[in-house]
Amino acid sequence: MFQLDFYGTLVAASLVLLLGRGLVTRVGFLRAYNIPEPVAGGLVVALVLLALRGLEVEVRFDTSLQTPLMLAFFAAIGLSADFASLKKGGRVVGIFLLAVVGLLVVQNAMGIGLAKALGLDPLMGLLTGSITLAGGHGTGAAWGTVFSEKYGLASASELAMASATFGLVLGGLIGGPVARLLIKRVQSPGCLESEKPRIPKGFEQPNKERSITPFSFIETLALIAVSLLVGTLLNGQLHDTAFELPTFVCVLFVGVVLRNGLSALGLYQVFEREVSVLGNVSLSLFLAIALMSLKLWDLASLALPIFIILAAQTLVMALFAIFVTFRIMGSHYDAAVLAAGHCGFGLGATPTAIANMQAVTQRYGPSQIAFLVVPMVGAFFIDIINVIVIKLYLALPFFAVA
Repeated sequence: MFQLDFYGTLVAASLVLLLGRGLVTRVGFLRAYNIPEPVAGGLVVALVLLALRGLEVEVRFDTSLQTPLMLAFFAAIGLSADFASLKKGGRVVGIFLLAVVGLLVVQNAMGIGLAKALGLDPLMGLLTGSITLAGGHGTGAAWGTVFSEKYGLASASELAMASATFGLVLGGLIGGPVARLLIKRVQSPGCLESEKPRIPKGFEQPNKERSITPFSFIETLALIAVSLLVGTLLNGQLHDTAFELPTFVCVLFVGVVLRNGLSALGLYQVFEREVSVLGNVSLSLFLAIALMSLKLWDLASLALPIFIILAAQTLVMALFAIFVTFRIMGSHYDAAVLAAGHCGFGLGATPTAIANMQAVTQRYGPSQIAFLVVPMVGAFFIDIINVIVIKLYLALPFFAVA
């Protein structure tokens, strides 16, 4: 077994990103279907590690940097959000929330229905529904413990981790192809050309060159560090209370307050170019570490019935994005980008959604409303709504505790 330390893992993550860039640049299929660079590189490395494991060689990474990078990304999202922009997205956020709630209900109904049809415990259906797909590894771990201790479901935590891993991979793979299909529908002659040119924001086109200075860079780094510190302390204060929220939500909230509070007091204007640079670097490294650390052998250990459920969930996500999300969001280019984002956090996580949308906007052009709506819904609303939906399903008679 080879154990890479902090520095080795950072080098490996950087190489994964360079590999992903090279693959997307040279492989027409990956470029045509808008596969995010971290997903392309990370998945190749994960497959290589799976093959090495078959030869009884295992490589482990130091993932201590993964959580701070994720939190730094959400801090950057918060520092990029001004209240004027939030007001513009009010109605669109509400409509997108309807799509999100609809998918959560459908995922759990699909999971429970297929589990019962295949002779499995309905709780397994919930674990392969919105708990691990829309919820991700954190939510899956929490509910897996509950299902094991309170409901007596064996291997619930292992099933939750494997299902969340499956969702993370597929969420990063199907978003691009779904967007490509939908964009073909809206790119009729004169459809996009008639629109006014839109200036891309920081997270829409991450490879756009931006002027920075050492001092302004340090100022922005300080703002992100304060967001992480205060957000983490706030999360600690809310722990085990009725207002408990995931840490990344607290960090994002502090970022929003910092940006708008300093601006309202006339003390400081956030320099968005530095925020976008640091945010995009954090996002890319986080995804690289997360994907190259995937234990694909956990997926290989899934029983065939569970794999059938998860494959069906992936198909349902793609169809839902095409026939529901895209249509209720307006059936235009922005709606196609939102559909790609919905695939990302409907199966995986908000960072995956952002990476999906970046792969699309980097090729086809900016979509400011998508990068406003998806982070807001993915950070502030998805976890709260998901808990409510899960508890409503658990109230059904066949989930009664013995």
